[in-house]
Amino acid sequence: MDGTEQKESEENAPSVIDRYYTRWYRADMKGKSSEDHCILQHSNRICVVTLAETHPILQNGRTIKSINYQISNGCSRLNNKVSGKSKRGGQFLTDFAPLCRITCTDETEYTIYSCIRGRLLEVNENILERPALLLEKPFTEGYIAVILPKFEESKSITENLLSREEFESIVSKRNIAESQPS
Repeated sequence: MDGTEQKESEENAPSVIDRYYTRWYRADMKGKSSEDHCILQHSNRICVVTLAETHPILQNGRTIKSINYQISNGCSRLNNKVSGKSKRGGQFLTDFAPLCRITCTDETEYTIYSCIRGRLLEVNENILERPALLLEKPFTEGYIAVILPKFEESKSITENLLSREEFESIVSKRNIAESQPS
């Protein structure tokens, strides 16, 4: 195989995310237009919460001023400590549990939600030091959190989520609606 064939096969090879994770989406989170979240579900049940490519934070060249995992006076996602094989001690999250608040330099604030029920395994502390990771690599190093659904709920957690095709259909309808004059 010569150099050009090898380069072409590398470009066409699926990424690690595409190969090992199933993408699920939550569109217009809590009724807020375009505030879309993406959940990457691994075959071992672990779910990674990220921003969908259509989220306003990733649009229009925005920059992030701060990321705050302090949800309320008594609840900080940074205090989450898990231990052991069964991940004891992890905070239990509901579908609409806030994970963090992201403030952009234009002072717009966005709350990122868990989208699924499960135990919080970790939050990405790297984005606190380097918020640009969230913009540059939202599906890899710029993830928000890792959640482990209960074993008995692992099949049903995707019932309230959209497949990639369903999500793309909603986004295209949204784009058509936004482009038409009112």
